[in-house]
Amino acid sequence: MANNHSDIRRIDEFILGIRHEAPLLVGVIPFGLIFGVLGIEAGLTPFQVMTMSVIIFGGASQIIFLELFASGASPYLVSSTVGVVNLRHALYSARVSPYFSRLTLGWKVILSYLLTDEAYAMTIRRLENRPHNPVMHYHLLGTGLCLWSSWQITTFLGIMLGAAIPPSLGLGFAIPLTFMTIVVPYLANWPHFVAILVSGSIAIMTYHMPWKLNLIIAAIAGMLAGYLAEILHKNNDADKSTTGYSQ
Repeated sequence: MANNHSDIRRIDEFILGIRHEAPLLVGVIPFGLIFGVLGIEAGLTPFQVMTMSVIIFGGASQIIFLELFASGASPYLVSSTVGVVNLRHALYSARVSPYFSRLTLGWKVILSYLLTDEAYAMTIRRLENRPHNPVMHYHLLGTGLCLWSSWQITTFLGIMLGAAIPPSLGLGFAIPLTFMTIVVPYLANWPHFVAILVSGSIAIMTYHMPWKLNLIIAAIAGMLAGYLAEILHKNNDADKSTTGYSQ
């Protein structure tokens, strides 16, 4: 009976992850189509494009890979630049690791592979705002697999149907739309707003840095700013509480 209850909780968390991730597919689907088209235009074979989607599995990193590859950049520059851009995933991992510290190595490997921008945004919200339980990692499994499967399918469709997609359709709008969908819900929280404002400003001001280092610097600065803002916010709340009590 206990096992059946545990299985139900796993399924509930998994389905919840899919439900949370599904609205973001509005932006992910055109993004995948665009990548499939650009991969063929850059001179890669369909097999190479699909292999890249499976191995790298990061939209921004894959677009940067194609840009550098098409420009004739050296393999060292291509691999190092993609590696630097993907360092943001290490920041995501550090943020969610306390919640999954008791999982086996196999689970950690699977979840780290699936921990993309969109999956992280939905999962961290669930971890912070809903009660904890021993199977909450199934939420990340649901968000990750939902995104992974849609990315692979749309990449394949982009490869097969790319020539039939007119440039006038303007699918490029989907890329910033996807990230805006992630960020906007956090604007109501003051520390989150500070983190977004600082990271966004620094990313713009340092846009011309090589190897996309501006993304890493902006991410670190945003986290520090958000952390400091949260401390100040808590201290202000504590001061108000103490003042109110003393009165």
